[in-house]
Amino acid sequence: MCLIVFAWRPGHALPLIVAANRDEFYARPTLALAPWEEAPQVYAGRDLEAGGTWLGIGPQGRFAALTNIRDPRQALGSRSRGELVAAFLKGEQTVEAYLAQVASRADQYSGFNLLIGNDHALGYVNAREAAPRLLEAGVYGLSNAQLDTPWPKLVKARSRLEGLLEKPDPEQLLALLADDEPVADAQLPETGVGLATEKLLSSAFIASQNYGTRASTVLIVDDRGQRQLIERSFGPFGSLVGEVKRLV
Repeated sequence: MCLIVFAWRPGHALPLIVAANRDEFYARPTLALAPWEEAPQVYAGRDLEAGGTWLGIGPQGRFAALTNIRDPRQALGSRSRGELVAAFLKGEQTVEAYLAQVASRADQYSGFNLLIGNDHALGYVNAREAAPRLLEAGVYGLSNAQLDTPWPKLVKARSRLEGLLEKPDPEQLLALLADDEPVADAQLPETGVGLATEKLLSSAFIASQNYGTRASTVLIVDDRGQRQLIERSFGPFGSLVGEVKRLV
């Protein structure tokens, strides 16, 4: 998952709104959003290579999502980052306890940002900082650096989300995620991957022959605990390959 913008508003009629893109190689085997056979109350896509996931919901209002840290110099972790999302969704630990546990073993994974929550709290940990924290009410963005690092695509997507909060519409949130306009060269971040790749990765929605946005997901949670999930799946060059809608 390479871009997540979200609004956390405890006490509001719609306390959590999430719009997220997962970017990955198209060849990596993946299952679309569905209940998990061994944990039917978990709704998430599934990475068939390592068994984890990038975003999903679970019982007791549980939510989790992940982005990678972009750094070609980093060491490859011994464990799959997708298990961090899966374990929280299937588990029973509090947000605080789980974040503390993850922070204590963050060096087992390649760089990541982990966002987890339930009906009462939303928390975040960055593998490089290893200092978990609960988030105050607000509108946030995550890409492949720290929370709210002002990469142009993050700033643009977060601003568009802010403009939709009065009456959030799933189609408008998906349109936000479908923005494929690249950033001007002078505004590109420098993450060590070269100009051509920085340009490719600079838009909210990424499309190429081998790598791009595999899934766009919208989650809207209301104050009764009802959760609306929509996932659109994509193939090479951004071709639409499926859509799943769930009301849980």
